[in-house]
Amino acid sequence: MELRTAITLIKKGLTRTNEPQVWADLGAGTGLFTTALSTLLPDGSTIYAIDKDRKAINNVSIPSQKILLNKIAMDFLIHPLETELLDGMLMANSLHFVSDKLSFLQKVKRNLKPSAKIVFIEYDTEKSNAWVPYPITYQSLEDLARILGAVSVEKIGSTPSKYNEATIYSALFSFN
Repeated sequence: MELRTAITLIKKGLTRTNEPQVWADLGAGTGLFTTALSTLLPDGSTIYAIDKDRKAINNVSIPSQKILLNKIAMDFLIHPLETELLDGMLMANSLHFVSDKLSFLQKVKRNLKPSAKIVFIEYDTEKSNAWVPYPITYQSLEDLARILGAVSVEKIGSTPSKYNEATIYSALFSFN
């Protein structure tokens, strides 16, 4: 995926403000969506890029020197997040690695400010494979949002996948 596509998928999920924000990118990998996020946040913001692949996370970089990037090598499925309260959380192609999505999201919601947002990028399919072991359709994500107490859930973007016949969608949970 190209950077401009990643930016387009997430930009409607961010609040436009000049106030610095704190976000976490869970499953940051090599940093494509971390970089996209950094281009949309105001100066003085902080991003926690979190991934269990130490080599990948060590290579993450962002173009802005005015955004603080904290790289954390850990498995967020096993270990609790140790961040300050977050304005937002980005899960780009990472929720499909979580088997018990409800329990996981209830756990990480504790790291969110009451007005926080979660932006998801996922494949809109029910078919699992080696790269998407626990897929989640947009409809299923909507159901999760209601259970978690999100005040709104919205599909904010989509793009064709070159690896799968399913469309890639982006969605936003808002909590206040």
